Amino acid sequence: MKKFSDFRIGDKFFSTCSISDKELDDYFNFSRVKNAFLEDYKSKKTQLVSGRAALSRMEGEFTRLNQIYGNHIIFVGTDGDPGWENRSTRFLKPLHTDEVLKIQYTVSGKEDIDDTYGKIAIDFEGSNQQGETVLVSKKNLYRIKKEPPK
Repeated sequence: MKKFSDFRIGDKFFSTCSISDKELDDYFNFSRVKNAFLEDYKSKKTQLVSGRAALSRMEGEFTRLNQIYGNHIIFVGTDGDPGWENRSTRFLKPLHTDEVLKIQYTVSGKEDIDDTYGKIAIDFEGSNQQGETVLVSKKNLYRIKKEPPK
């Protein structure tokens, strides 16, 4: 696990995952998302993964990285990208259940909050197994304890 002082702007971390039909159904049940377009895909061999479900999984994978896990962190929001009129996330291509999602996390900002906490900004980029970018999310902000628990 990296301490707050160890993070540098430009640091990159990587993960891969996939979302199964059951996991997507569990997400829909938990989030109570009801979308006729997504429901049409249930009869297909694989389901279309909603953008929010993919983004949620990407954040979950971030918290499990060896460099992150064990730190006291909490998601506190997004700043967005000035080039995108301060929006933070773009869903560029469809992702289907059981497809491999390759994720790159990049530290895009770092600042002190006080003596106990700092804030890091993380950009997420997900691509499918063909190498096509499916999702980009910029400036996801996390408050992180400067000295992790022992």
